[in-house]
Amino acid sequence: MITTQSRSAGHVAALLTILIWGSTYISTKVLLVDFTSIEILFYRFSIGFLTLLIVYPHQVKTGGLQAELLYVAAGLSGVALFFLLENIALTYTLASNVGVIMSIAPLFTAILAHFLLEGEGLRPRFFTGFVIAVSGVVLIICNGSFLLQLNPLGDMLAVLASVVWAVYSILMRKISRFGHHLVGSTRKVFFYGLLCMIPVLFVRDIRLDFARFADPSNLFNLAFLGFAASALCFVTWNWSVGVLGAVKTSLYIYLVPLITLVAAAIFLHEKITGIAIFGTFLTLGGMLLSDGQLFRHLFQTKKYTGHSNSELED
Repeated sequence: MITTQSRSAGHVAALLTILIWGSTYISTKVLLVDFTSIEILFYRFSIGFLTLLIVYPHQVKTGGLQAELLYVAAGLSGVALFFLLENIALTYTLASNVGVIMSIAPLFTAILAHFLLEGEGLRPRFFTGFVIAVSGVVLIICNGSFLLQLNPLGDMLAVLASVVWAVYSILMRKISRFGHHLVGSTRKVFFYGLLCMIPVLFVRDIRLDFARFADPSNLFNLAFLGFAASALCFVTWNWSVGVLGAVKTSLYIYLVPLITLVAAAIFLHEKITGIAIFGTFLTLGGMLLSDGQLFRHLFQTKKYTGHSNSELED
């Protein structure tokens, strides 16, 4: 039985995950001076994999080919394809376009969950909340500049990245039901994700310039991306998906542009406009409308008793 404590912890874990993920763009921007995007991706998940291996060095026995294939698919989608598509999209279109398009991932997650998962059906208020939240995301990302332009190839790649992340969320929901060790499961996903990246390393420019690692700023940002944004955050996100479900957890993606905006203002001294502040209220309002219990669970501690599994999914 899922208790309110565990649900509250799931919401807190998802929120903390998004707080960190929303700051990763700052670290990536700093690292792109000396590293290519594929290098950053490979190094951060290598650090994450080694960290999880140290924390949980035991083998994760999946118990069958079907379960193992789910892990392969999760590594391919959530680690390799998602980040590759996102990074390539950024080379063809504006970062603001990618940010807005990525915010539709909860919609794709909800649609896939409706057909592929039990107890995660679509509700009318989800769509209303989605429209309001995405409108807020657009205002936050534009931040008063309104430079959103159509770039078909890059925008389509960003859409595909959103779909891939939705697929990953569904796969992790299914994997969570196996009852495997959380850290071990996440490590296995990282392993397959890194394997899928290897072919890309041979077709992209990879430099064996170890002097780059002597820069304290590079070391700090790689450590942040590897230990916090990869090892820690994928564990907390996967756990939240297992506790809350794929749809509820995905709603926190709406907050990424807001957190990035605040982080950019603090660390890069970028200006926050009134338009972005208004967008913040729209985004939070849309999240609340999509799931009226979203924020309430952050503060509840009383256990559910006498409820069915379907009630616990509401």
